[in-house]
Amino acid sequence: MLTLYYRPGCPYYMKVQEVAEELGITFDLKSVYDEGVTEELVARGGKSQSPYLVDTDTGKEMYESEDIISYLRSKVETKG
Repeated sequence: MLTLYYRPGCPYYMKVQEVAEELGITFDLKSVYDEGVTEELVARGGKSQSPYLVDTDTGKEMYESEDIISYLRSKVETKG
């Protein structure tokens, strides 16, 4: 399962979401504005930066929209 921690309206999140939609990928979305989500994000990754991707299938976790996009593209290519 893919979980994406995000800030609504953030251009970096929107970029990731746009590519995910293009690739047919969906996320369990967690807004950092929801109660307890920022604390959960910091506990996982060490900082409150978003977007932050968690792939429970592979154990991969990452910040940086470009890294997330590259990872998503590689997942689709691997399945292809």
